Amino acid sequence: MNSLRNKVQLIGNLGNDPEIIIMENGNKLAKFAVATNESYKNGDGEKVTDTQWHNIVAWGKMAEIAENYLVKGKEVIIEGKLMSRAYETKESEKRYITEIKCNELLMLGK
Repeated sequence: MNSLRNKVQLIGNLGNDPEIIIMENGNKLAKFAVATNESYKNGDGEKVTDTQWHNIVAWGKMAEIAENYLVKGKEVIIEGKLMSRAYETKESEKRYITEIKCNELLMLGK
C-alpha cells in the first residue's frame, strides 16, 4: 500500500520538447511540461476547457527515452510522484516549484 501514498497519473500532451541536462556525474535529466485538459459546461451551457500545466522531470533511462522519443504535442501517460522544492533566483528571491518525478512513461498515438 505504500506505493499509493504519493502517486500521480496524467494523460496529456507535451507543451515543449524535453530540455536535456547532463549532470557532472554523467546522469541525464529531462525536463518538460505536460498539459491536461478538462471540459465542462458553465452556468450558461457553454463548453469551457480548463488546461492545467504540469512540470515533469525524468532521470536516467527515463530521461534518455524522453530525449529520443518525445516531441512537443506528443500525447503521453506519465506516472510518478509529486515533489516540491525551493530555490533562490539570482536576485535572491525565494521560489517554490512543484514537479512530478516520472517513474513510468507511455507514448500514445503515432
